[in-house]
Amino acid sequence: MSMNIDAEVKSFMDGVKQRSPGEPEFIQAVQEVVESLMPFYLEHPEYVKEQILERMTEPDRVFIFRVSWEDDNGVARFNRAWRVQFNNSIGPYKGGLRFHPTVNLSVLKFLGFEQVFKNSLTGLPMGGGKGGANFDPKGKSDREVMRFCQSLMTELSRHIGEDTDVPAGDIGVGAREVGYLFGQYKRVVNEWTPTITGKGLSYGGSLIRAEATGYGTVYFVQNMLEHRGDGMKGKVCTVSGSGNVAIYTIEKLTQLGAKAVTASDSSGFIYDRDGIDAEKLAWIKDLKEVRRGRIKEYAEKFGCEYHEGKRPWSVPCDVAFPSATQNEINGKEAEELVKNGCIAVGEGANMPSDLDAVKIYLKNKIMYGLGKAANAGGVAVSGLEQSQNSLRLSWSREEVDSKLVDIMKNIHAKCVEFGDEGDWVNYVKGANVAGFVKVADAMLAYGVV
Repeated sequence: MSMNIDAEVKSFMDGVKQRSPGEPEFIQAVQEVVESLMPFYLEHPEYVKEQILERMTEPDRVFIFRVSWEDDNGVARFNRAWRVQFNNSIGPYKGGLRFHPTVNLSVLKFLGFEQVFKNSLTGLPMGGGKGGANFDPKGKSDREVMRFCQSLMTELSRHIGEDTDVPAGDIGVGAREVGYLFGQYKRVVNEWTPTITGKGLSYGGSLIRAEATGYGTVYFVQNMLEHRGDGMKGKVCTVSGSGNVAIYTIEKLTQLGAKAVTASDSSGFIYDRDGIDAEKLAWIKDLKEVRRGRIKEYAEKFGCEYHEGKRPWSVPCDVAFPSATQNEINGKEAEELVKNGCIAVGEGANMPSDLDAVKIYLKNKIMYGLGKAANAGGVAVSGLEQSQNSLRLSWSREEVDSKLVDIMKNIHAKCVEFGDEGDWVNYVKGANVAGFVKVADAMLAYGVV
């Protein structure tokens, strides 16, 4: 960046930090966008005059509320919950609910801000939002989770609706939680409306929704490789996580002829040099979804390496798929990926690479599919679920997957349009500018609101 652009970025970020003190995740997300977007922004005085970027970094509104519930011993408990409605310029607020002890306002503002750009990139009429609670469903009985979800939805139902704000699942909010949340919403408002996505197939859910984030990330990386005259077949891939995103990333990689050699959880990672084939992946699904076990058990079962307390970015690979959580790749680990021959990164998680790691990717011209572009498949199929609900019909697995393939292809094309720098594509710039323009133009059309 030129000195003038550096100064503009610093000045802008000083304002963000003043308005949002003690919110490191949110500040990091804004910094990543602003650094790549500022040159484009300054070239368009119509945006600068109306302070579009400043307004886009401030949520429309934030709801904070207490959730009181009763455990199985009859003891009163409570948690804090939030809903961040960030920007609805191109459609109703759309974004998941996260239940985890680490959830706070900074995390939800970062996720909601990212969601604005991600939803814009899909081409679907969805604004950006996010919500959740510092409730930990682990170790809770089904009845405790049900009572918590019902209490939370009793309050949240005042602020959401199919034309207002449409939540979905996220970390800690799976099929069980979505069922309880939607059941309570239906009871409170006395309507069956598609106000929550990620629903079960028996009550309005979409085929491919569970697979969508993982599949979509692989489709995006496939597009990056094909743009360079390459392909996915034969590529050795490292994947972090062993939850929904990681499982379906590995599944699609295997289907396309690539070889996934790692999976992880909070305790460490496994390295299977022979690759995680369909049979082994089915075992991981049972381990994580039924038995709730640890990934270490995979190494014991299949006789491969297990690395306690470590992440898989030291393993040589062609493509890395961080699919666990934010900031799981730092600058040092990014340098190790480059040194070991990694040519592409596809982010299945939200902001899994910290700012130092992103700078390493860009410096070495790694094909870097950042989360807001690469993992947009999940929310895209959520949008398709809304469409099916509104039409009162269900599309086949093949129809939904075909639409997902097209959406990821179109997102890639938008990134190339705005990020092509001749000898390579700057996907950070491409995704941020493409996501910004659609929302910014809508905001201009509305005037100062």
